[in-house]
Amino acid sequence: MKASTAAPVGQEAIQAKGWLRAHRFLILRRLSQAVFLALFLLGPWFGLWWVTGTLAGSRSFGVLPLTDPLVALQSLVAGHWPAATALIGAGIVLVTYALIGGRVYCSWVCPINPVTDAAHWLHDRLGLHKGWQPKRQTRLWLLGAVLAVSALTGTIAWETVNPITMLHRGLVFGMGFAWALVGLVFVFDLLVARRGWCGHLCPVGAFYGLLGQRSLLRVSAARRAACDDCMDCFAVCPENRVIAPALRGKDGDTPLILSPDCTNCGRCIDVCSVDVFAFTHRFDTHVEDPSPPRPRTAADQAA
Repeated sequence: MKASTAAPVGQEAIQAKGWLRAHRFLILRRLSQAVFLALFLLGPWFGLWWVTGTLAGSRSFGVLPLTDPLVALQSLVAGHWPAATALIGAGIVLVTYALIGGRVYCSWVCPINPVTDAAHWLHDRLGLHKGWQPKRQTRLWLLGAVLAVSALTGTIAWETVNPITMLHRGLVFGMGFAWALVGLVFVFDLLVARRGWCGHLCPVGAFYGLLGQRSLLRVSAARRAACDDCMDCFAVCPENRVIAPALRGKDGDTPLILSPDCTNCGRCIDVCSVDVFAFTHRFDTHVEDPSPPRPRTAADQAA
């Protein structure tokens, strides 16, 4: 085993770049999630109604409507034509995530993400086995089931059990059953399936993954020739199967991570001590050549 592989995950990056730079995108994601959550809580908690509603549907400053397009789609298949403002709001959100990457929602906005990340952290600290790993397509089947149930019942079915919505309602009106539901997600990821909820089951993540298939924002392994095989990027990536095609690609293969399952969380960028990864756009396919060998000096020859 290489020394770099045996070292704790991210340790090399901390030594090479410093703790702050080795955690910058993680910190920014937590701030982003906290800000989005705080905007919704300012009204009921402090009377500052800048944003009303939840992530399912909201209005900002009394003007800008935003609607979760999955909620709008459930409403349509249930036979209920949404109001014009709801359709406009869904269109705004749909275009935004289609451009920047659908599953950016999962890593930068969704309040359940810190819960599942905490479960994964504890899972690793306890040295537990990865457990049951549902197939990738499971969340797509669940997404189809959500739409089918909505059509059959004439309701926006998923919102009755959506942990995201339940967490929002719980923080505003008192947690009650919401605590139990969020706790079940945590326990599921901790004891049943490592990264099971977001990575394999959540129909919201499946929907946003489909939405962002042609998105502009991408992570690139443009400096893949510098990779020292420490494996830290695979250890921290919530969807680590998306890394290999870009990182291990042959000459002529794109260095871009093009899988819609990528959440653009930036952790691979954080933990890479040799800066293999970077954010870019989907048309940036350049691959940097390996650094030329350092010329041998007289001191080297003497040694």
